[in-house]
Amino acid sequence: MNTPAHLLIGTAAFGKAGAKSITAGAAFGAIAPDLSLYLLAGTSIFLLGIPAETVFGEYYFSDAWQSIFAVDNSFVVWGVLLILALLLRQPWAIALTAAALLHLCLDFPLHNDDARPHFWPVTDWVFVSPVSYWDVDHYGALMVPVGVVASGVAAVILWRRYRSVVGRGLIAVVALAELVPAFMWLTMFR
Repeated sequence: MNTPAHLLIGTAAFGKAGAKSITAGAAFGAIAPDLSLYLLAGTSIFLLGIPAETVFGEYYFSDAWQSIFAVDNSFVVWGVLLILALLLRQPWAIALTAAALLHLCLDFPLHNDDARPHFWPVTDWVFVSPVSYWDVDHYGALMVPVGVVASGVAAVILWRRYRSVVGRGLIAVVALAELVPAFMWLTMFR
């Protein structure tokens, strides 16, 4: 799924109205497994001037980048962190780690050739799903609308839960950020 979809779904699942630290934890946890990708790709493209085709066609699949993705996309790492959060009884940390695990649960069955080693450090095995959230050669044309609908449902839940102008503005921006890539996947990557 796209990062905005994870943000909407994770925050809807684990955010709590009136509890800013819990909601912030859920929002951060929902995007945490994608942060290394944004940092690596953003630095490569915008600071180092490396073409996006090279970044996503070569660097993304390199052993160095995949070893970084293995850490922040690990069920094992996030599971241990959730156990610690539960033991410490920290609601914000529970929301953060639970949202990160939800992110992984949604990603696991929806990545084909761009899959990651989700069980590091136990194993470097990668589940290559026959289904992709974006690749039309692997049912992406069917999955993009599913992601948009799930994101829409999450946005409605958040809209009803958070009534401030700022909160609703953020929800609208993130929902729009989900719709734009969905349109791109279906039109540009056919």
